[in-house]
Amino acid sequence: MDFSFSKKEEKFRQELRTWLEENLPQGWLHGDRELPEDINEYSRFLRDWQRKLYEGGWGAIAWPKAYGGREASLIEEIIYQQEMVRVSAPPLVNYVGIHMVAPLLMQMGSGEQKSAYITKIISGEEIWCQGYSEPNAGSDLTAIQTTAVKKGDRWVINGQKVWTSFGHLADRCFLLARTSKGEKKHHGITVFLLDMHQEGVETRPIIQMDGEHDFNEVYLNDAIAYDSDIVGEIDRGWQVMIALLMHERTGIGGQVFTLEQQFQDLVTMAKEWTEDGQSVIKKESVRNALIDLYAKSRGSLLNYYRNLTKTLKKGQPGSEGSLDKLIVSEATQELFALSLSIQGPHGILWKQDAAIGDSYWQNMYLYSFGMTIGGGTSEVQRNTIAERILGLPKDLGR
Repeated sequence: MDFSFSKKEEKFRQELRTWLEENLPQGWLHGDRELPEDINEYSRFLRDWQRKLYEGGWGAIAWPKAYGGREASLIEEIIYQQEMVRVSAPPLVNYVGIHMVAPLLMQMGSGEQKSAYITKIISGEEIWCQGYSEPNAGSDLTAIQTTAVKKGDRWVINGQKVWTSFGHLADRCFLLARTSKGEKKHHGITVFLLDMHQEGVETRPIIQMDGEHDFNEVYLNDAIAYDSDIVGEIDRGWQVMIALLMHERTGIGGQVFTLEQQFQDLVTMAKEWTEDGQSVIKKESVRNALIDLYAKSRGSLLNYYRNLTKTLKKGQPGSEGSLDKLIVSEATQELFALSLSIQGPHGILWKQDAAIGDSYWQNMYLYSFGMTIGGGTSEVQRNTIAERILGLPKDLGR
């Protein structure tokens, strides 16, 4: 495999680097990367950043130019991800909208839906969340109990969603609801584009074990949607949902570059952290653990490149995204577990008591558990790999 980039691709990289140097928030490149704690200021900060990306032509580079993109190649997308990781760019608050909802609307949405939502998604004017999981329907989405009943010119929606990422910031939700009981479990499901700013929608925070608030419960009490809010056909939302998940899994694979950067940060920490006056990286056990983790990190990157090559040849992503997601999420969890082990008893200290920074390693260790759950648990990914990549028979529960 040729890992070099063409002159055109390197020119693209330099163009992006120059833009980032001129447009990142003041002080960002010098390490001043504190995000606002107030939820309104936090939302405003990230929306402003996304609008700046959009205005600079960097909001969604793979999109068609007609929708504000650059029609970037897959290789240019890789370069984009590498450069964003290199500068630890501010997070993308509208990840669900840009990487999942908008591409799905381009593929399956009505002309009215495309006109109404896509520009607002890329500009950050409207933030989107995803209403899939429920308390009794996580990995098995055919078990959803949220209902949508047609009454006159509107649909009345009742039920509960859970683990709704950034639902507290969202303006709209890509929602699954049951509109009828079909012969098969996946029949009778419909996808709605739901307005989150209505009386029938209540969002409650789920505070994570690291004290942060990314996830939410969403309660739907006679929430209202209309026929124009339906994506695809009534009762045939399962096909729409599968299409959306393909976009989601493709986006997750890019986290290999973040893992690579985090490994380098861990090596630096191991060099600087001392025990009995000596750098811990001189300990054989630490070096062996780092070597093992490097092999996994590098392996995940090379496997991602292999899957990328396959996508370039086929013209569309396949089930290999599940393999990328599984490897990266589990390696990330292992990396941050090692970071606390290296710190010894100091690893259990928290916030202002933490020995390194503002408990970055502790926060990320706790956060890493969610990576093996969100976007499909590791168990679900293993089933997908077994059935769709290895060709093994389906697990029938025996």
